[in-house]
Amino acid sequence: MKNMEGWIRTTLGDVATLVKGIPYASEDYCSPGEGAVFITIKCVSKSGGFKIEGVKYFKGSITDSQVLQPGELLIANTDLTRAGDIVGCPIIIPMISDQTITMSMDLSKLVEDDTRIDRNFLYYKLMTDPVRRFMKDHASGSTVLHLQTRAVPSLELEIPTSKPEQTKIAEILSTVDRVIEQTEALIAKQQRIKTGLMQDLLTRGIDEHGNIRSEETHQFNDSPLGRIPVEWEVRTIDELAVYVGSGITPRGGESVYTKEGVLFIRSQNVHFGGLELADASYIPQRIHDYMKKSEVFENDVLINITGASIGRCCCMPSMNCMANVNQHVCVIRLDKATQSDAGFLTAVLESSIGQDQIHRFNAGGNREGLNYQQVRSFVIPWPKMVERQQLYKLIRESSKAMKVYCRNLQKLRSLKTALMQDLLTGKVRVTPLLDEMEVIGDESGQNTPVHQDRRAQPCGETPTGSACRAGVGDY
Repeated sequence: MKNMEGWIRTTLGDVATLVKGIPYASEDYCSPGEGAVFITIKCVSKSGGFKIEGVKYFKGSITDSQVLQPGELLIANTDLTRAGDIVGCPIIIPMISDQTITMSMDLSKLVEDDTRIDRNFLYYKLMTDPVRRFMKDHASGSTVLHLQTRAVPSLELEIPTSKPEQTKIAEILSTVDRVIEQTEALIAKQQRIKTGLMQDLLTRGIDEHGNIRSEETHQFNDSPLGRIPVEWEVRTIDELAVYVGSGITPRGGESVYTKEGVLFIRSQNVHFGGLELADASYIPQRIHDYMKKSEVFENDVLINITGASIGRCCCMPSMNCMANVNQHVCVIRLDKATQSDAGFLTAVLESSIGQDQIHRFNAGGNREGLNYQQVRSFVIPWPKMVERQQLYKLIRESSKAMKVYCRNLQKLRSLKTALMQDLLTGKVRVTPLLDEMEVIGDESGQNTPVHQDRRAQPCGETPTGSACRAGVGDY
């Protein structure tokens, strides 16, 4: 940034001081209520959110400088994953309890030395890409990454000289964060509803009146999957499928991938709910011809059979291009496959019925993975065709609300990313909003902020330029 009017270049050490947490041993932990609330590195998420499940309790001695208050700003000194996504990441302490709160030595508290700095603005500034890169560049370690805290004060920051401008930027971003949190909560609620519905539909089904069966009103039989309606069969995938198999990674690996050609589906593309093709790869026709056996067709069922995403599955949709898979994705092709049958099988594999079988095959193993024989042996509840179609329709409808929420969440996250890039660099200024509130306050004789739908202008641009609206939903 070149002499941005109203902004200055400073360092983190000029505006804040780092206070390290407490060294600890496992014997210092205690039961809830018997010591201080102890914030650990496991409370930090790479998105900057606070994970309450990482909280422990501490019975050791605590100095006054190590006592924390809700709303204070911490950064992570270590990264147990060695990925570098956590190291230096900031979090703000939420309202946890009325007990004393402290932190482990894996964290440092940032104490603002300058009253002109808005703490929430500083939090968002520490989440920007340049700062995250700085933190990663100043971390080292063979098994655990440790932040070189002596280097942190030299971190250069560009900030508005006006504290009200900092505060307004933080307010806009925190509003987006609240909407993101609410949307995530809706998704979690919808997922619980969907899970319960699928459990009922895939174990009890529906009768001719569209009602979920119960043993009080309908007949059930024992089966390898437990009690199921007498009208149902239990089949293996081997009995249902005409093909079970996967492809290979072409010789040369990623070097042979192209920007167009035959879609090459990898495990990162297979998700519950459908294919994610944002980072899709393609292979030339000649390689596809060599791998012809593993070509993928509409209504094939795809399931990841190795790695951390094992068990993730979806149906192959209708596409305007040919497709193939690598060795990490297994293709299950049903006999005379229809959308409803492929969808029903996918729902079974996604449910506890399928996932429990995957876990049993992997119990005690050193490496997560399934072979074709294991996939073929999966036991599947198989109602008659008409009921399968009805169940698939109900399951698909229950997924629609989830997809809407997920799309909204993705849009909100993209909005936040764009706002952070614009507002935290000064590319888009919020000063018109501040000027507007001052005018309204002067006219009314009060200094009460009033929201107006007005564009925040990028530096050097008129309101008709490529500005963003400094407000949620108006970007």
